[in-house]
Amino acid sequence: MHNGKRSWPARIARLLKHRWWDEADARRMLPSDALDRLQARVADSERAHSGEIRICVEAGLPLSYLWRDASARDRAVAMFGKLRVWDTEANNGVLIYLLLAEHAIELVVDRGLAHLVDEARWRALVGSLGEALRAGRFEEGLMHTIAEVDGLLCEHYPLADGAIANPNELPDRPHLQ
Repeated sequence: MHNGKRSWPARIARLLKHRWWDEADARRMLPSDALDRLQARVADSERAHSGEIRICVEAGLPLSYLWRDASARDRAVAMFGKLRVWDTEANNGVLIYLLLAEHAIELVVDRGLAHLVDEARWRALVGSLGEALRAGRFEEGLMHTIAEVDGLLCEHYPLADGAIANPNELPDRPHLQ
């Protein structure tokens, strides 16, 4: 949050930018067939570990967030709760959040995994995804990020001995709005 430091003209410009973007923009960047492939990749990943991965892509912030000058991080944390990513048995869910209007990327990691992985590693993932998105490679960037998160979850939360699958606790399809 900017704690009222953003000027009124800047706040109005931000509001207009967020109202300009809509779900159709998100669907142009990630059409249905790309969402299908991302969903399949998340499902495949979750067969190898006990974690949960969610992707959320929002075109713009809701008016209530813009009015109080909330940040993309504020919204990502709220969506982490709304999409129930926090509600995994081992507290090992990861939300990959994109806010198109601000070209913002946030990774929200549940407490079970957050203390096991260095913050620099998460920042590197955000940087790598940002490069792909700036180049227009949305699906490729998200696939790479899923693979990296998958590797971390396999390392720290492999399936229990004798388990054949991870009970899927959350939907695998990316959430667009």
